[in-house]
Amino acid sequence: QVQLVESGGGLVQAGGSLRVSCAASGRTFSTYTMGWFRQAPGLEREFVACIRRSGGSTYYADSVKGRFTISTDNAKNTVYLQMNSLRPEDTAVYYCAASVYLSGNYYYRDAYRYWGRGTQVTVSS
Repeated sequence: QVQLVESGGGLVQAGGSLRVSCAASGRTFSTYTMGWFRQAPGLEREFVACIRRSGGSTYYADSVKGRFTISTDNAKNTVYLQMNSLRPEDTAVYYCAASVYLSGNYYYRDAYRYWGRGTQVTVSS
């Protein structure tokens, strides 16, 4: 099994930056893609970004492209999401997810087997 724990959330002013982290433990060698999703109150969980652990290919939702950067430190079993130029609409609980599949559509929640409990990010106007 794989356990994921997010950290680094908090309150930031619009236009500011924040970096959230996801520490993975357990059978991390079985994970091939790491992703970030977010969920605001009353809304469905949406894809933010993902990264292939082998090769480092990254993919972003249009809403965050150019502002957010996903990265990994495989030696530390950690994935990061650097968030710049934050907007109030970025306010959400941010979830880390891990996929054990070699292929799939990583924009969808069903592609990921393991999930963290989330970290709150609040952007004030």
